[in-house]
Amino acid sequence: MPRLSARYASLPVYMLATIPQKKRDLIARGVDVIDLGAGDADLAPPPKAVAALAEAARDPAMSRYGFGLGLPAFREAAVAWMERRFGQRFDPLAEIVPLIGSKEGIAHLALAYLEPGDVAIIPDPGYLSYLGGTLLSNATPYMYPITPRTNFLVDVDEIPADVRARAKLLYLNYPNNPTAAVAPRDYLKKVVDWCAAHDILLLYDNAYSEMTFDGYVAPSIFEIDGAREVAIEFHSLSKTYNMTGWRLGWAAGAAKFITPLAKVKSFLDTGQFMASQRAGIAAFESHSDWLPGNLAIFKARRDAAVAAFRAEGFNVAVPKASMYLWVPLPAGIGSVEFHERLMQDEGVIALAGKALGDGGEGFFRVSFITSPERLAEAAKRAGRVLRKMV
Repeated sequence: MPRLSARYASLPVYMLATIPQKKRDLIARGVDVIDLGAGDADLAPPPKAVAALAEAARDPAMSRYGFGLGLPAFREAAVAWMERRFGQRFDPLAEIVPLIGSKEGIAHLALAYLEPGDVAIIPDPGYLSYLGGTLLSNATPYMYPITPRTNFLVDVDEIPADVRARAKLLYLNYPNNPTAAVAPRDYLKKVVDWCAAHDILLLYDNAYSEMTFDGYVAPSIFEIDGAREVAIEFHSLSKTYNMTGWRLGWAAGAAKFITPLAKVKSFLDTGQFMASQRAGIAAFESHSDWLPGNLAIFKARRDAAVAAFRAEGFNVAVPKASMYLWVPLPAGIGSVEFHERLMQDEGVIALAGKALGDGGEGFFRVSFITSPERLAEAAKRAGRVLRKMV
């Protein structure tokens, strides 16, 4: 049997991918499972998007290959949305590329830029696609620990000179998964200038730009002067519109960054289902009248989760954005052990911080993706586990 490649062997376990089978096993045992693991809400997409998908699925033309071009109207709708939302205009053909969810585009971009000897600077903990794309490109990840010390920001002044000299990509994600941190505009300006000075491409993952609360409004990286010359930004319909399984997103940026990603994708896929793209247009069109009600539900869930976990002895900050609580554990309690005990003893699935990188040790992530009542019950069970472990 052929030996597996070194790049395959370098990939860590993707813990979220292992949870569905564990969940099935728990349910088969009769356990009442509360799943707060993935950022995957139990809410419905915009009705107009569902209706558009149903209608488009009946059109034989929508079942043909979309190829890289996809549905031109989807590109145009994404451009119009970014102009309304951020005041930024893009060429729909040269500066936008549709994605099968932002995850695949984020991972595949690395294949266009990285090779052995190159470095990608990655926040730790962070979305594992940053690490996966780097390792599958045979490049070297430099894991920067994001901690309360830096307000969960990557402080570029702390990047060692030898790493900086070999780096080609810097991954940033604000609002952040998993920490829920947000990035001030003066920080983003500093990063843009730093990338320009050191010829590093900034990959800005903005999947949570619309998941914001209490008056906070997340920016696009392109609202920062100079970003067009150093950055590519990734967006997704998954979180904003409760469309995680629909796998629909896009990347925006200067043609010099979009073209390489599009070329890589031309060898790896033949485009997103065009009926999904048609539904994506309807989601964009639903933004102003549908999104506020959806965010109100998430805010109520956030507030309920914060109150419930605090009542059980957890030190929980109130996030301004995302769908996550990033919860510190008492010293001496490992995040993986806590995750396993919580799941096996109490039927609650929360994500161990270490599952998202060594820098996540000492924390666990709660996705407030279900009802306030279930969140309160999950917190009670987590409290029981915590008291047994301290």
